[in-house]
Amino acid sequence: MSAYPTDTTHAPDALSWVTSANAPDSDFPLQNLPYGRWRRPGETAWRLGVAIGDQVLDLAEAGLLAHADMNRLMAAPLAERRALRLALFEGLRECSPQQAAWARALHPVAGLELGVPCEIGDYTDFYASIHHATTVGRQFRPEQPLLPNYSWVPIGYHGRASSIVASGQPVRRPVGQTRPPEGQSQPRFGPSARLDYELELGLFVGSPNALGEAVDLAQAETHLFGVTLFNDWSARDLQAWEYQPLGPFLAKNFASTVSPWVVTLEALAPFRAPLQRPDNQPAPLPYLSSADNQQQGALDIVLEVWLQTAAMRAAGHAGDRLSTSNAADAFWTPAQLLTHHTVNGCNLRSGDLLGTGTLSGPAPEQGGSLLELSAGGKQPLQLSNGEQRSFLEDGDTVILRGFCQRPGWRRIGLGECRGTVLPARTPR
Repeated sequence: MSAYPTDTTHAPDALSWVTSANAPDSDFPLQNLPYGRWRRPGETAWRLGVAIGDQVLDLAEAGLLAHADMNRLMAAPLAERRALRLALFEGLRECSPQQAAWARALHPVAGLELGVPCEIGDYTDFYASIHHATTVGRQFRPEQPLLPNYSWVPIGYHGRASSIVASGQPVRRPVGQTRPPEGQSQPRFGPSARLDYELELGLFVGSPNALGEAVDLAQAETHLFGVTLFNDWSARDLQAWEYQPLGPFLAKNFASTVSPWVVTLEALAPFRAPLQRPDNQPAPLPYLSSADNQQQGALDIVLEVWLQTAAMRAAGHAGDRLSTSNAADAFWTPAQLLTHHTVNGCNLRSGDLLGTGTLSGPAPEQGGSLLELSAGGKQPLQLSNGEQRSFLEDGDTVILRGFCQRPGWRRIGLGECRGTVLPARTPR
């Protein structure tokens, strides 16, 4: 069984009996089938389903699973998960014998509550985009934007899983300490004035590894369940004051937003890409290097950031697209991130989340954060309705979107990851 998934459920002309899934711009055609958790208003228990068009198929009602535990599904053997995907594909194809029975298990997504895809035990945030690291580093260290370890080590830190929220849930502006004003020794305390988003992908762990057992690069992707959109909100002014010597704390722990649907690596099989590093960078150390990872370890996913201000929303304006980048430009692949995480025997569990870090492109307009796009606030962005932004204001809604498309293959998407900024609550 290949460590880099191949899949038989990708015929571009395969159509679903769910009509909305066959729309050319649908994020969730038959070839995608991402997993997520949902419930009806007033319900307390989460259900487990797959998105198909603008509906969700309840896996228990369809007789495909005897439980609604996403973590249990993630932990299932890879062969079992692939068999479930094939059963879903065959049952949702036009003229399938399951059509009549499964029709009762389909529910319109509109009006449902979509949750965090699983119970997240631990969360690790990486720094996998060399373009983001260089642009941000240049603002603080013009003479040496990249520190020497960046070329060799997949940089990461342990984040807080308890404050990861579902797409659509508002995020309150954080408060904390910031650097003392010029000529003063006492730091300020209050709401962050430099609130930012970070365009990331989230990688969910499927099969766990035991404590003390490293995962080799060749097997790393068999331990990954799928990919989701992820916004790791950041308070840049808090971070600048508190990050030395141990890294960010209040600047990051207030919220991260995850999209509700997890796209499996099998669905992404036609959209793999070679790992491409700048010519001036060294080859990875042997434990992070293989011919397969070099040839197909990256993910060709187009990523977009949209901003809808409160004024835009009031006027019925859908928002402005601020930037577009591609996950294939990352310096490290998902397999390398997981391998490095476990090389010293760290045990990952089903449902653990690995954030890629901000995914920016090589061009200035491809920054995955306002910190980059506004040059640290020095060059405010001009929005289409006349407003300007250097950092986020209360009432702003940030929307992340992602999709894959290639000639000869059906376009699939990751849906969206959305959050609106609420005013801060300052403690007395």
